[in-house]
Amino acid sequence: MMKRWLTRNLIILTFVSLAQDAASELLYPLLPILLTGVIGAAPVALGLIEGCAEAAAGFTKLLTGGASDRFGRKKFVVGGYSLAGIGKAFIVVATAWPLVFLGRITDRIGKGMRSAPRDALISDSVDGKDLGKAFGFHRTGDNIGAVIGPGLALIGLALLNGDVRAVAAWALIPAIISAILTLFVRETFVKPSKEIRKVVRAEREPLSRPLKRTIALLTLIQLTNIPDALLLLRLHDIGFSTQGVVLAYMLFSAVTVIAAYPAGYVTDKFSPKIVYAFGLSAFAIAYYLLGSSQSHSVAIIAIAIYGFFPALTDGVGKAWVAKISEVDNRGRAQGVYQACMSFAVLGAGLWGGLAWSKGAFQIPLIIAALGAFAGAVTLAAMHLKNRA
Repeated sequence: MMKRWLTRNLIILTFVSLAQDAASELLYPLLPILLTGVIGAAPVALGLIEGCAEAAAGFTKLLTGGASDRFGRKKFVVGGYSLAGIGKAFIVVATAWPLVFLGRITDRIGKGMRSAPRDALISDSVDGKDLGKAFGFHRTGDNIGAVIGPGLALIGLALLNGDVRAVAAWALIPAIISAILTLFVRETFVKPSKEIRKVVRAEREPLSRPLKRTIALLTLIQLTNIPDALLLLRLHDIGFSTQGVVLAYMLFSAVTVIAAYPAGYVTDKFSPKIVYAFGLSAFAIAYYLLGSSQSHSVAIIAIAIYGFFPALTDGVGKAWVAKISEVDNRGRAQGVYQACMSFAVLGAGLWGGLAWSKGAFQIPLIIAALGAFAGAVTLAAMHLKNRA
């Protein structure tokens, strides 16, 4: 018998994310090579594009999260996944970096449009005590797509003689499938009467102080999170082939798949602070190893360790926010949280891209490692203080 928390919406949204991530992660490990190798842009353009793309997602999340509390979730989910497919099409046909920029912005606006409403819809569909498992399950499906995508990229590179642009075009197929699947999601929002809406607007309470403090702290820590595209560029810089970069990314995603659901389960049983702290510790170790060594063996170990970071932070952070937010502002809470995290990645992308070099030591990665370690210590100290 199916467990109560494994609802129809959760299953469909997990398959939607699986297909979309297969599209995104087929394209993503090829992006640094497409941009710097095929098109000929500088690394700073990669950092700028990724940072601005996350900022665009952040602004959109800020708007659509709260809007979904008033107008419903499904329309934003359908529109967001559809728009992401259009953005990927721009990237596939780009011959200059500004069109890649436009494609990534469009793709991330689609992500911003869907993310907070989707996560609020998951929260609506699952009992509060099971939110960690629900978001862990969703994250697992998401990352199965992130393994399938690079696998398809490897097959494409082999069949198409390493033609990066032609392989990138394959991403459009799972992107279209993802958009179609969103049509089967059931709306959880019940539109209130005009009188009730007036009362809700008049009595709309601000986000709680504990929620604001949590979002502020996680955003500050996120400023160390240099976009993954620069990590893939680091692998390319130290001698990994295109296929090697894609395989390394598959390893990263496979580790995340294995760890995501257990992380969500543990979050339901214990404090999300300590789970998040372990994720940041994995981040710190991986970034330090990648920044201080040019050894391929060390890099592979670092990438495997790095796979624990999203597993122990992405779904955990969303479940954490959902647990401490009010029922009538779940969308707004997720929107504010995810927007702030995206803005932080903009900052990290800009400073990381500007400071990037091709030396034996990649200083931005080492600085990011130290920042993540400081964040882990802070969250662990908070956990111990609360238990005292």
